[in-house]
Amino acid sequence: MEKQLKLFFEFLENEKKLSDNTLQAYKRDLKQFKRFLESYGIPYNRVHEEDMNLYIKELQDEGRKASSISRCIASIRSFYQFAQKRKKVKNNPTSNIKAPKIEKRVPSVLTSKEVELLLDQPKDVDLKGTRDKAMLEFAYATGMRVTEIISLDIDDVNLKEGYAVCRNKNKQRTVPLGTMALKALKEYIEDARDVLIKDENEKALFVNVNGKRLTRQGFWKIIKYYKEQAHISKDITPHVLRHSFATHLLQNGADLKAIQVMLGHSDISSTQVYMQFQDGGLKDIYKKAHPRA
Repeated sequence: MEKQLKLFFEFLENEKKLSDNTLQAYKRDLKQFKRFLESYGIPYNRVHEEDMNLYIKELQDEGRKASSISRCIASIRSFYQFAQKRKKVKNNPTSNIKAPKIEKRVPSVLTSKEVELLLDQPKDVDLKGTRDKAMLEFAYATGMRVTEIISLDIDDVNLKEGYAVCRNKNKQRTVPLGTMALKALKEYIEDARDVLIKDENEKALFVNVNGKRLTRQGFWKIIKYYKEQAHISKDITPHVLRHSFATHLLQNGADLKAIQVMLGHSDISSTQVYMQFQDGGLKDIYKKAHPRA
């Protein structure tokens, strides 16, 4: 099994081009499953449906969430599909296994006033404040994921044309920048970034006080700090800004397909979750205008 797992992980990384976070999740799920098989002395190519049911029962007894168990099943299913194609196993033991039902969580979204309050907190009176102002404005203006934002290089931003290029593995998308974000970004790049960086070869757009590329943890801490400064009771993460970006665009009449492109969703069903936040006014317009409403 060890050899097949190694080949499978290489396939996910090199052929499927999965992100590092997703790849690590596959590795955790399958290594745990391997330990389960070893504890019962079950060869990986002799696993049956009842063995899978026993494994799921153990995960439930451990208190694992339905979403976590569903991901585990999906990881195991993918592995066995890979092994079947290589003719290493005859049957996929997950074929008739149904994942537990997951309650769809409503994304946490800030109101326009809360966003304004949060973005007003960083003051461009020092280098850190100027950077933080630009970073928060940029996050809300683009709806990019935190990993995408911290991965940006200075050359990925075009201030003159007003857009940023987001590169994600073998994909890339161009996201427009609004007036406020452009202004804050221009001030940061011209007045703060060059002072913060210690190495002129540093390519990162957003850097920490040591002049190195900002980390995910650093980004989260900055948002948490300004949330507390703004006295906002809601839990705010970088992803909440992404949800708010999409929701506010939709509420103000943006096309769902355009939002999908800006968010970088491969499937529009991922974007449709924001439909529930549409203003009631749009429904009224629909009822008045659609002949079969």
